[in-house]
Amino acid sequence: MSTKEEAKPDKISDEQLLRASRSFEAMMLSQIDISAKLANDLKYAIRVGMAVLALIAISILVLLLTLSSQINRISDVVLDMNTNFSAVTVRMDQMSQYIDSMAKRVALLQDMDEQTAGMQQEIASITANMENMQKTINSMAGRVTSVRKSVEGMSVSISRMDDQVQLMAADMQYMAKPARSINKMFPLP
Repeated sequence: MSTKEEAKPDKISDEQLLRASRSFEAMMLSQIDISAKLANDLKYAIRVGMAVLALIAISILVLLLTLSSQINRISDVVLDMNTNFSAVTVRMDQMSQYIDSMAKRVALLQDMDEQTAGMQQEIASITANMENMQKTINSMAGRVTSVRKSVEGMSVSISRMDDQVQLMAADMQYMAKPARSINKMFPLP
């Protein structure tokens, strides 16, 4: 018995071999199924990846087209800006010339200011002289008024004297009547 028992473990029975082959087949089938699922998942992932890459390529193409059209616009805008900068440069040069001219005129204004200050002093002097002349004229007007009153008084006195002279003439005529009568009688040679 011991020899039989020892011989059994060395020998594999057909049943065991069949079971082992079935297990191996089941394992292989499950491996194939897993490999098929993995292959399907990989194909799906590759398809999705390709679709994503296609979308990325399309978006990059759209971006490139947009950029190329924008570059043309940007180029036009840059050219316009260059033209505008040239115009601004010309105007800045003109403004610089105007500012230089204004600076020269402002320098002349300083001389004019000094001359105006001198003229103000002269005008102040003339005003003072005019005030003195006004005072003198007022004083002369008072004297003329006094002289006028004196002349009016003299006129009244002369008028009275004239009346007196006429009276004296009348008196002389009256007093001369006898002398004329004598003269007629005794003429003088």
